[in-house]
Amino acid sequence: MGVGEALIRYTDVEIHQQELCVLNDVNLELHKGEFVYLVGKVGSGKTSLLKTFYGELDIASGEAEVLGYDMLHIKRKHIPQLRRKLGIVFQDFQLLTDRTVYDNLEFVLRATGWKSKGEIKDKIEEVLNLVGMSNKGYKLPNELSGGEQQRIVIARAVLNSPEIILADEPTGNLDSKNGKEVMDLLKELNQEGTTIVMVTHSQKDASQAQRTIDLFDGQIVSDVKNEL
Repeated sequence: MGVGEALIRYTDVEIHQQELCVLNDVNLELHKGEFVYLVGKVGSGKTSLLKTFYGELDIASGEAEVLGYDMLHIKRKHIPQLRRKLGIVFQDFQLLTDRTVYDNLEFVLRATGWKSKGEIKDKIEEVLNLVGMSNKGYKLPNELSGGEQQRIVIARAVLNSPEIILADEPTGNLDSKNGKEVMDLLKELNQEGTTIVMVTHSQKDASQAQRTIDLFDGQIVSDVKNEL
């Protein structure tokens, strides 16, 4: 698959957290259809970099564009619009524990402007089917295994057909079998054209990647494309 257009473009970017510089001299382009791993030790800046992609962390200087948005000057009111084009998968699920799986997904759709009950129902059925959880809509998150919860998180991430999925250690809390299933699901989404950017400290995962960006001590120290 050829590399598509650049969806994220950072030039000489510096990222601060509470006045401290956590990353500097960040230069990268992420393209449509790529599966990119961000690797590095704890504290190397991987999650901070990911957070700048969805406007959770500000960019101090440089040029930064995500899906056409200028992240240096983005207005607060435009961040929800940007996030609709991104799917975010966290390690700790962040599901609403007092609502069923169906209600968790409906909440996200309503929050992003969906109104028709019929369309909402169809969309939820579609994403649950996609992640192999079509019979689990009535369950509460705590009635599901960790692997099942992470599948629901991926279903939630793809509700608005995002161009990019950002995954922060998505297999970090899972055993190896569930971790492999979640990785297979992300690979399938990638094969269908969704760009995936995944933070991991697992060198084993990263060794199978199309592209690995290695962070160390607040800087990108290598950016390698592998021929798989």
